[in-house]
Amino acid sequence: MSFTEIKNERFGEKYYTLRHPSGLTIMVCPKEGFESTYAVIGTRFGSVNSEFVHNGVKVKVPDGTAHYLEHKLFESEEGDAFALYAKTGASANAYTAFDVTCYLFLCTDQFDESLRILFDLIQSPYFTDETVAKEQGIIGQEIKMYEDNPEWRVTMNLLQAMYQNHPINIDIAGSVESIAEITPEILFECYHSYYNLNNMVLCVAGDVDPDTVLRIADEKLKINEPVQVESVFPDEPYEVKQTLVEQCLPVAVPQFSLGFKENAPKNYASTKQLLCTNIILEAFAGTGSALYRKLLDLDLINSSFGTEYMEGNGYRAVIFEGETRAPQEVAAIIKEEVRRLHQTGIAPTDFDNAKAVAYGKIAYGFDSTYSIASEMLNAAFTGRGVYEAAELIESITLDDVNQRLKEQLDPDNCSLSVINSIS
Repeated sequence: MSFTEIKNERFGEKYYTLRHPSGLTIMVCPKEGFESTYAVIGTRFGSVNSEFVHNGVKVKVPDGTAHYLEHKLFESEEGDAFALYAKTGASANAYTAFDVTCYLFLCTDQFDESLRILFDLIQSPYFTDETVAKEQGIIGQEIKMYEDNPEWRVTMNLLQAMYQNHPINIDIAGSVESIAEITPEILFECYHSYYNLNNMVLCVAGDVDPDTVLRIADEKLKINEPVQVESVFPDEPYEVKQTLVEQCLPVAVPQFSLGFKENAPKNYASTKQLLCTNIILEAFAGTGSALYRKLLDLDLINSSFGTEYMEGNGYRAVIFEGETRAPQEVAAIIKEEVRRLHQTGIAPTDFDNAKAVAYGKIAYGFDSTYSIASEMLNAAFTGRGVYEAAELIESITLDDVNQRLKEQLDPDNCSLSVINSIS
């Protein structure tokens, strides 16, 4: 058993990958001379995966189960994994997103021992009635905290306005009521369905030898037989559910999030589509764009203004967000600019500048262990190649970008979420 080397001649980069006998996909990018090493292991199980078929049996779990499971995996009969990481000096964390759950650490030394802890963590589920009940109070407090968080509420309110049926419109942590339904049996069901090593990927970037990673994997990983698991999603209409949603919270300046809903098949965007989107957003709303200057000159935005592309199984959306004294005016100006670009297309000069920025961001990412490992993980889960964007970007044309703009920015199919100041 040996690694396969994947090279990118353009940037002089390479990584190594193999499918371990345990079932785990391992990807390692050695960066000689780097001070830190970043490791992340992820599973294709997030908040949207609340309904699935496991070995022919349909299962529906309470909202927030994936996030709950993430919390509980840090506990074992031997103690808390954070305490073990403290002894190695590694900075450890985990997160649950809409479609993945990931466990990670960043270290400058004692990599071997930190990786052993990570492998033990994801292979040692320990759920009892007592420990699960104890966690309900902790996560319940976290849920209440996010209910009062303006940045989170403006995003979740937007998703609830945009999506009629897809579980992307449900809070990642669930609700106090939904997590009260979670039991050890439910957590074990999800664990055995999605935390099978055949469904997981380990990505490591830093001053590390791939053979070291393989040696520790051979030492710690148990062989997993593949399982049959398939997530189930409802059909989602193209049209948004509602065009405007508002909430009042104690903010100094109102916040807005304007989302353009895209027709989304049950897969991820291609690398070409993603590159076109990145170029569009830079040309259309980057800090050098005419739109950004106009909004800034009118004192309608500040440095918090930005864009995001959200995608997953059955959902895709372009989002504009930030602080503003006049959310509906900003939204109207953005939609007016979208309509204009549908007629004229992006100007060639703006396209060239935006393409150069996109290229620079790709190159810059190879200097960050976090960016490298995250890109490898993203590639493994989406089916896009790690170096595919670096190879394709030069071939992207202005026609490609203008066609993509019409596909994903529909001014008649968008929602505006606003967090207003409490009077």
